[in-house]
Amino acid sequence: MSARKLSAWQLHPQLAEDTHPLAQFGLCEVRLMDDANHPWLILVPRIEHAVELIDLDEPQQTLLIREVDRASRALRAAVKPHKLNVAALGNAVPQLHVHVIARFHDDIAWPRPVWGMASAQPYTPEALIRRVELLRSALEA
Repeated sequence: MSARKLSAWQLHPQLAEDTHPLAQFGLCEVRLMDDANHPWLILVPRIEHAVELIDLDEPQQTLLIREVDRASRALRAAVKPHKLNVAALGNAVPQLHVHVIARFHDDIAWPRPVWGMASAQPYTPEALIRRVELLRSALEA
């Protein structure tokens, strides 16, 4: 990845507002969505002007898939969901980002998509600390 691409990249303000930093992978910044309804990771490739997966070159696409795999496995190990939802939509935030959401049969939206089903419930400070510690540990394993 070129230094120019990295130095010009900035996290979209909406993603910065809605998430908490967790980790830095080779390509992506990994963040926790501030919604205690669902354990929810966001991976954001640090590539300037990337909106779609096709805006990444082939090595970057391959690395993104590997990092989504790593995040998915860590989330599954940490919270033991019934299902993982993985998606790159970008309808509200144009910056390329991938959602990795742990789903449970008894969650507030099951079996429907999480979007628009319930208002986001921000983590309490204590719950946020516990969730971040759990996920950072899983991401490092």
